[in-house]
Amino acid sequence: MANTASAKKAVRVIARRTAVNQSRRSRMRTFLRKLDEAIASGDKTAATAALRAAEPEIMRAAQKGVLHKNTASRKVSRLAHQIAKIGA
Repeated sequence: MANTASAKKAVRVIARRTAVNQSRRSRMRTFLRKLDEAIASGDKTAATAALRAAEPEIMRAAQKGVLHKNTASRKVSRLAHQIAKIGA
């Protein structure tokens, strides 16, 4: 258990930041789920629109520290590749 005042404050701050990060991660995953559903449906226009909506959310999560920047870029790249294969 935290003994000092600064440690107690740190516990409160961590709890607050964890809640914020969970919210951001959940929001990003919602967009990814919608994108996966669009890709699974085989509709290229819907998948492209979903990617346009999801990409800023993924990058925002990376910018806010929920994901690493390279992880976010890799996700976007792989999703774009999946969409490109729909028409082929």
